[in-house]
Amino acid sequence: MDPETFKANHKTKYLADEYERLLTAETEVKEMIVADPAFAELGAEEQTNLRTQIDTLEKQMTEIIERDKEEEVKPKEIILEVRAGAGGEEAAIFAQDLAMMYERFAEKKGWEFKKLDEHQSEMGGYKEASFEIKNKDAYEMLRWETGVHRVQRIPATEKMGRVHTSTASVVVLPIYPVTKYEINPADIEMEFCRAGGAGGQNVNKVETAVRLIHKPTGLAVRCSNERSQLKNRETAMSMLIARLEDIDRAKKESDVSADRKGQIGTGDRSEKIRTYNILQDRITDHRIKQSWSNIEKIFAGNIEPILEACAAGTVGDAEEE
Repeated sequence: MDPETFKANHKTKYLADEYERLLTAETEVKEMIVADPAFAELGAEEQTNLRTQIDTLEKQMTEIIERDKEEEVKPKEIILEVRAGAGGEEAAIFAQDLAMMYERFAEKKGWEFKKLDEHQSEMGGYKEASFEIKNKDAYEMLRWETGVHRVQRIPATEKMGRVHTSTASVVVLPIYPVTKYEINPADIEMEFCRAGGAGGQNVNKVETAVRLIHKPTGLAVRCSNERSQLKNRETAMSMLIARLEDIDRAKKESDVSADRKGQIGTGDRSEKIRTYNILQDRITDHRIKQSWSNIEKIFAGNIEPILEACAAGTVGDAEEE
């Protein structure tokens, strides 16, 4: 292995310097053995010792380089989408509760969390909303959140004290630093409109919001967060590519139609990955058949125990049963 390869990486440079010194020492020992046969036995022992150190250093540096290559293709950000399912206004409020739960979790982790677009219900919940989360660990930690979440509780507007069941869908889409996915510009239909939000702001006076429609699939994305139309267009394109890549992954994994409903479900009460039972103070993940209490604390962003349990490797096994 060429020492220059290791010296070019700041993580292995200090090891490469020692690696180079040991290679020089090994060469010197070989030359001494040739020059003085009486040194052969002692030199052979020294040569073996040097070679062991060289091989150990080379292995360490190679592992560091390989990890860096993996990091280069690892998603450093995600698009998180929430969408109200069955349950009307209560479902929209639940979708907002979930979004706020993820936002609080991101804040606790020190991750960047930014709203990209939202469609609010009459009572202020989310009919649907999309967010950008930037951190190299975000996808690995949140990937199992994709699916239909169900809540059972008495809504604030319920006068008879009846328990309502509502659903909301969550989708987690990785954004890769390098993508090979190519979209034909002719397949994209672009629309511009005013961004929603509080009136009177400049962002609402001009058509900064961008909506992209991928004509072959019918997929549509919208970004309205940025004040610049160009920036909204760039973000919307990243969102669209992430969705199309997700469809391709679904095709490869299932060998069936990759209609987007295959990932987020229809929002029907019967399609669920997790239930939040407020009255019983219990959250149950149905894929791993595990429950947690203290829902208030979990909605405050303390979801790491759930994420860790789902990432333990049992989610996929449970889904295959």
